[in-house]
Amino acid sequence: VIRIMAKLPILHFPDPRLRTKAKPVLVVDDTIRRLANDMLETMYDAPGVGLAASQVNHHIRLLVIDITEEKNQPMVFINPVITPLTDATVPYEEGCLSVPSVYDFVERYARVSVTALNEHGESFTLETEGLLAVCLQHEQDHLDGKLFVDYLSSLKRQRIKAKMLKQQKQNA
Repeated sequence: VIRIMAKLPILHFPDPRLRTKAKPVLVVDDTIRRLANDMLETMYDAPGVGLAASQVNHHIRLLVIDITEEKNQPMVFINPVITPLTDATVPYEEGCLSVPSVYDFVERYARVSVTALNEHGESFTLETEGLLAVCLQHEQDHLDGKLFVDYLSSLKRQRIKAKMLKQQKQNA
Protein backbone atom coordinates (compact mmCIF):
# COMPACT_ATOMS: atom_id res chain seq x y z
CA VAL A 1 0.00 0.00 0.00
CA ILE A 2 1.44 3.33 -1.06
CA ARG A 3 0.18 6.19 1.03
CA ILE A 4 0.83 9.84 0.33
CA MET A 5 1.35 11.61 3.63
CA ALA A 6 -0.20 15.00 4.10
CA LYS A 7 1.76 18.04 5.11
CA LEU A 8 -0.28 19.75 7.78
CA PRO A 9 -0.56 23.52 8.28
CA ILE A 10 1.44 24.65 11.33
CA LEU A 11 -0.13 27.26 13.62
CA HIS A 12 2.06 30.31 14.23
CA PHE A 13 2.46 32.40 17.36
CA PRO A 14 0.47 34.37 18.54
CA ASP A 15 -2.42 32.14 17.29
CA PRO A 16 -4.63 31.59 20.39
CA ARG A 17 -5.19 27.92 19.43
CA LEU A 18 -1.58 27.29 20.49
CA ARG A 19 -2.74 27.99 24.07
CA THR A 20 -5.24 25.09 24.08
CA LYS A 21 -4.48 22.36 26.63
CA ALA A 22 -4.37 19.01 24.82
CA LYS A 23 -6.64 16.11 25.87
CA PRO A 24 -5.35 12.58 26.46
CA VAL A 25 -5.55 10.11 23.58
CA LEU A 26 -8.12 7.49 24.63
CA VAL A 27 -7.56 4.92 21.87
CA VAL A 28 -4.45 4.39 19.74
CA ASP A 29 -5.94 3.50 16.37
CA ASP A 30 -5.31 4.04 12.66
CA THR A 31 -6.53 7.65 12.91
CA ILE A 32 -3.87 8.41 15.54
CA ARG A 33 -1.19 6.52 13.56
CA ARG A 34 -2.12 8.47 10.40
CA LEU A 35 -1.92 11.77 12.27
CA ALA A 36 1.49 10.78 13.73
CA ASN A 37 2.74 9.93 10.20
CA ASP A 38 1.39 13.19 8.80
CA MET A 39 3.03 15.09 11.66
CA LEU A 40 6.38 13.40 10.94
CA GLU A 41 6.10 14.31 7.25
CA THR A 42 5.23 17.91 8.22
CA MET A 43 8.11 18.07 10.72
CA TYR A 44 10.67 16.70 8.22
CA ASP A 45 9.46 19.09 5.54
CA ALA A 46 9.53 22.17 7.80
CA PRO A 47 12.35 21.15 8.74
CA GLY A 48 12.25 20.56 12.49
CA VAL A 49 13.23 17.98 15.11
CA GLY A 50 9.92 17.86 17.01
CA LEU A 51 6.25 18.61 16.53
CA ALA A 52 3.30 18.51 18.93
CA ALA A 53 -0.23 17.78 17.71
CA SER A 54 -1.28 21.15 19.19
CA GLN A 55 0.91 22.89 16.61
CA VAL A 56 -1.15 21.38 13.77
CA ASN A 57 -4.47 22.20 15.47
CA HIS A 58 -5.13 18.70 16.87
CA HIS A 59 -5.48 19.20 20.60
CA ILE A 60 -4.52 15.72 21.77
CA ARG A 61 -1.48 14.55 23.75
CA LEU A 62 0.64 13.36 20.82
CA LEU A 63 4.12 14.45 19.79
CA VAL A 64 6.74 13.28 17.32
CA ILE A 65 10.50 13.74 17.47
CA ASP A 66 13.52 12.83 15.35
CA ILE A 67 16.79 14.41 16.44
CA THR A 68 19.00 12.47 13.98
CA GLU A 69 20.87 14.25 11.18
CA GLU A 70 19.68 11.51 8.77
CA LYS A 71 16.02 11.97 9.78
CA ASN A 72 15.60 8.19 10.03
CA GLN A 73 14.71 7.57 13.69
CA PRO A 74 11.18 8.90 14.14
CA MET A 75 9.80 8.61 17.66
CA VAL A 76 6.11 8.84 18.58
CA PHE A 77 5.00 9.76 22.11
CA ILE A 78 1.30 9.43 22.97
CA ASN A 79 0.13 10.78 26.36
CA PRO A 80 3.73 11.52 27.43
CA VAL A 81 4.48 12.12 31.10
CA ILE A 82 7.87 13.74 31.73
CA THR A 83 9.64 13.56 35.08
CA PRO A 84 12.86 15.48 35.83
CA LEU A 85 15.64 13.16 37.03
CA THR A 86 17.75 16.02 38.38
CA ASP A 87 17.33 19.58 39.63
CA ALA A 88 20.18 20.61 37.32
CA THR A 89 19.19 22.64 34.28
CA VAL A 90 21.02 23.42 31.06
CA PRO A 91 20.60 26.44 28.78
CA TYR A 92 19.73 25.34 25.26
CA GLU A 93 19.15 27.51 22.23
CA GLU A 94 15.66 26.63 21.06
CA GLY A 95 13.65 27.39 18.00
CA CYS A 96 10.08 26.42 17.15
CA LEU A 97 8.14 25.67 13.99
CA SER A 98 5.32 27.80 15.42
CA VAL A 99 7.71 30.74 15.94
CA PRO A 100 9.75 30.63 12.70
CA SER A 101 13.18 32.29 12.52
CA VAL A 102 13.29 32.99 16.26
CA TYR A 103 15.90 31.34 18.48
CA ASP A 104 16.69 31.97 22.12
CA PHE A 105 18.10 30.24 25.18
CA VAL A 106 15.77 28.40 27.56
CA GLU A 107 16.74 26.57 30.76
CA ARG A 108 15.53 22.95 30.74
CA TYR A 109 16.09 19.98 33.04
CA ALA A 110 19.34 18.24 32.08
CA ARG A 111 17.96 14.69 32.52
CA VAL A 112 14.38 13.49 32.26
CA SER A 113 12.35 10.32 32.16
CA VAL A 114 9.39 10.04 29.81
CA THR A 115 6.65 7.42 29.95
CA ALA A 116 4.34 7.28 26.96
CA LEU A 117 2.55 5.01 24.51
CA ASN A 118 4.07 4.29 21.11
CA GLU A 119 2.12 4.19 17.83
CA HIS A 120 1.01 0.60 18.66
CA GLY A 121 -0.45 1.64 22.02
CA GLU A 122 2.37 -0.01 23.97
CA SER A 123 3.71 1.74 27.05
CA PHE A 124 7.44 2.53 27.27
CA THR A 125 9.75 4.54 29.51
CA LEU A 126 12.90 6.29 28.39
CA GLU A 127 15.56 8.14 30.40
CA THR A 128 17.39 10.76 28.39
CA GLU A 129 19.50 13.92 28.39
CA GLY A 130 20.83 16.42 25.86
CA LEU A 131 18.84 17.39 22.78
CA LEU A 132 16.21 14.66 23.20
CA ALA A 133 15.48 15.75 26.80
CA VAL A 134 15.21 19.40 25.70
CA CYS A 135 13.01 18.49 22.74
CA LEU A 136 10.66 16.40 24.89
CA GLN A 137 10.23 19.25 27.39
CA HIS A 138 9.68 21.78 24.58
CA GLU A 139 7.03 19.63 22.85
CA GLN A 140 5.36 18.70 26.16
CA ASP A 141 4.97 22.43 26.83
CA HIS A 142 2.99 22.71 23.57
CA LEU A 143 0.55 20.07 24.85
CA ASP A 144 0.03 22.27 27.91
CA GLY A 145 -0.54 25.43 25.82
CA LYS A 146 2.90 26.87 26.55
CA LEU A 147 5.53 28.13 24.08
CA PHE A 148 9.27 28.59 24.47
CA VAL A 149 8.80 32.36 24.14
CA ASP A 150 6.91 32.23 27.46
CA TYR A 151 10.30 31.65 29.14
CA LEU A 152 11.68 34.89 27.68
CA SER A 153 11.28 38.41 29.06
CA SER A 154 7.99 40.14 28.30
CA LEU A 155 9.89 42.69 26.19
CA LYS A 156 11.42 39.96 24.01
CA ARG A 157 8.04 38.21 23.76
CA GLN A 158 6.33 41.46 22.64
CA ARG A 159 9.01 42.04 19.99
CA ILE A 160 8.62 38.48 18.70
CA LYS A 161 4.82 38.83 18.65
CA ALA A 162 5.06 42.08 16.66
CA LYS A 163 7.51 40.46 14.22
CA MET A 164 5.23 37.42 13.75
CA LEU A 165 2.12 39.57 13.19
CA LYS A 166 4.01 41.70 10.63
CA GLN A 167 5.17 38.54 8.76
CA GLN A 168 1.64 37.13 8.81
CA LYS A 169 0.28 40.38 7.33
CA GLN A 170 2.91 40.33 4.59
CA ASN A 171 2.14 36.67 3.76
CA ALA A 172 -1.65 37.24 3.70
